[in-house]
Amino acid sequence: MARLPIICYPDPRLHTKAKKIEQVDDSIRRLAADMAETMYAAPGVGLAATQVDQHVQLIVIDVSEDKSKLQTFINPEILARDGECEGEEGCLSVPGIYENVTRSAWVRVRALDLNGQPFELEAEDLLAVCIQHEMDHLQGKVFVEYLSRLKQTRIKSKLTKHMRITA
Repeated sequence: MARLPIICYPDPRLHTKAKKIEQVDDSIRRLAADMAETMYAAPGVGLAATQVDQHVQLIVIDVSEDKSKLQTFINPEILARDGECEGEEGCLSVPGIYENVTRSAWVRVRALDLNGQPFELEAEDLLAVCIQHEMDHLQGKVFVEYLSRLKQTRIKSKLTKHMRITA
């Protein structure tokens, strides 16, 4: 396994729409394992392939306290959603920035597992929010785009300045 570099906002590659995975093979399983290692090391609770410059529909999530419940979603799609919740979100691609975002409180998602088998899952609370957040990445959307233009501009400026300083 290998840790992968995470693309940081406002990098335009974060706005690339991910392609459907046609075949779940060893290369996809290896990418999922590398993504999981990257997510845990960051540390984070979710990571989309888009964030590591792989533009395929693959996300890994682990919202458990002890990091023992890794979940992989290939070609995920939300079948149903209900309710509304607002909570503070952060993102490995937007380091140090935390803002309130409104999302659905419950979702039903369908995806493929690492063996290429379809499954459905109902999720609520943090898992539901995380699924929606990571699926946004697959559509080329970053959570800060739910914020006002003023907040987006300030975040973009702050991160661009930080990247120049650390480069």
